[in-house]
Amino acid sequence: MEQKPRLTFDIVCRIVPKTCLCLSADPHSMATEVSVSSAGRSQIAGGNTVQRDYYYFLRSFVAGGVAGCCAKTTIAPLDRIKILLQAHNPHYKHLGVFATLGAVPKKEGFLGLYKGNGAMMVRIFPYGAIQFMAFDNYKKFLSTQLGISGHVHRLMAGSMAGMTAVICTYPLDVIRVRLAFQVTGEHRYTGIGNAFQTIYLKEGGIPGFYRGLIPTIIGMAPYAGFSFFTFGTLKSLGLANFPELLGKPSRDNPDVLVLKTHVNLLCGGVAGAIAQTISYPLDVARRRMQLGAALPDADKYLSLTKTLKHVYNQYGIKNGLYRGLSLNYIRCVPSQAVAFTTYEFMKQVLHLN
Repeated sequence: MEQKPRLTFDIVCRIVPKTCLCLSADPHSMATEVSVSSAGRSQIAGGNTVQRDYYYFLRSFVAGGVAGCCAKTTIAPLDRIKILLQAHNPHYKHLGVFATLGAVPKKEGFLGLYKGNGAMMVRIFPYGAIQFMAFDNYKKFLSTQLGISGHVHRLMAGSMAGMTAVICTYPLDVIRVRLAFQVTGEHRYTGIGNAFQTIYLKEGGIPGFYRGLIPTIIGMAPYAGFSFFTFGTLKSLGLANFPELLGKPSRDNPDVLVLKTHVNLLCGGVAGAIAQTISYPLDVARRRMQLGAALPDADKYLSLTKTLKHVYNQYGIKNGLYRGLSLNYIRCVPSQAVAFTTYEFMKQVLHLN
């Protein structure tokens, strides 16, 4: 009996670099080996296919990047507040979510709510692009090469896509967190470039950019997995069983069914809420490990288990492992709603369906 290929570490390592180009090929142009009698015509066809694959890659990259940027811009102020509360910033640790939202503009001005957002945009465009492209192509790989389909391959593909995007953009996330943690008058870093230089020269070199990577990957697996799984499942149910939820298809591809915008927003919001509930404690540990030397008790955050244990012993479950969760619901629901809805819209605009 012929055995199906197994998903090994070597296979994943070969897939990940190709995610940015080869695996982003247009599904309709994947068959590059065309049986023709003329070798010259075959070469021309192959060249045209490569060109089509390249343009499909660019469109996919832009669609995912725009979706990520729109989502993060929507909730940038809430993201800053979450970081301040999670890491118990001394200026705001005695305040709640909404009190901190009011205190930051008074202390740092309105733009204080967007501190670190420049670094976020630099990171989130490639992050969103890689994540959405990787999801589509991991899903194809799991179904065609390993024979895994249905709900399981959505969950697995989402987890793998999230981890791939994190690994590719993690140093930029560390910079963004360090900048967002600062308050006016106490600047350890003066900007993105200075933060890169300071961390590299004074805070451990290249390993300093990857503090907290392991808990981030562990936390991202269930978060991205359940996000894509929930959205994909709800979308499939809507398309198959509720014709009143269908939106207007694009003119150039009228056979592809799409959901109405508000339905996509609802599906994305539910997906974000479920995913955040499952992965939030790991996100708290990740933030503290990323801050590293910026915290007075940095030696307590050298490993995932040590960080989780210290936060639990010091602050408990509600005020430690789940501190800021109410804010996270407020930010993750619109974030995921906007991300998935924007990506669905961009797929129509850029003819990716």
